[in-house]
Amino acid sequence: MAVEITSKIVGYRIKQQGQPAPAPELPDEDPLTVRIPSRPEGTLEAVSEKISYVGVEGRKKVYLLVSFMPVEGVIGGQRVVIERPVEFFFPSGQLSSEHQWITATMRSLSLAARGGYVTQAVADLRKVAWDKGLVRCGMNRWNKPMFHDSEVAAIAWSIQRILYRRGFLDQDGHQVPVETLVARYAHRMQHGHAWQPEEPPAAEDSAGASSSGEASGGPATVGTCPECRGDLIMMDGCPTCYAGCGWSKCG
Repeated sequence: MAVEITSKIVGYRIKQQGQPAPAPELPDEDPLTVRIPSRPEGTLEAVSEKISYVGVEGRKKVYLLVSFMPVEGVIGGQRVVIERPVEFFFPSGQLSSEHQWITATMRSLSLAARGGYVTQAVADLRKVAWDKGLVRCGMNRWNKPMFHDSEVAAIAWSIQRILYRRGFLDQDGHQVPVETLVARYAHRMQHGHAWQPEEPPAAEDSAGASSSGEASGGPATVGTCPECRGDLIMMDGCPTCYAGCGWSKCG
């Protein structure tokens, strides 16, 4: 639109365009606690694990699947992405009356994972005890057998190991800080493979470690099994083998 100037021009300046309004800062949203309403459609990356444990009823084996997916959040006004477990699955074909509790527990853990509190849920399962004696499952960082208070606790420990190897938990089953998870996911996107934990150096066996049970966090060993040469521990007053065969001196 033209404007007629009828007076003498004594000066001029170029009109500056208005400064754009600053973008509003995004509110923080912890990607660890973002609720996921349901399992997303399509394919998810998953880890399949064969879990073997030995109890008073002998050796048992089960298969578990843990699915993972990227989850977005906001930290310090910046959008970030981490990887979280979202589904725990007990494959069909191994369902029986004695495994019903595993199926129910996996469904509960899936809800906890999508709700953002799976770390605490798995830790609570490790505290479950029963009256059938200890259950042997896995080896600790000193390459000594681990003993758990129940089958539930043994499987919960195995799940913690899966999440540790995936980089979601630390070696003791505690939650890794969200900043570390962001860095590990970025590493994966950059290098094309998931973060892998460093293998700890093999610890030297200290004298009397196996007899004291301190290194393994389990009970004291009282001898060697005559059937399979595994360790014997005291159970209900009887030396009992927990290496796999279930031999007991009391029959």
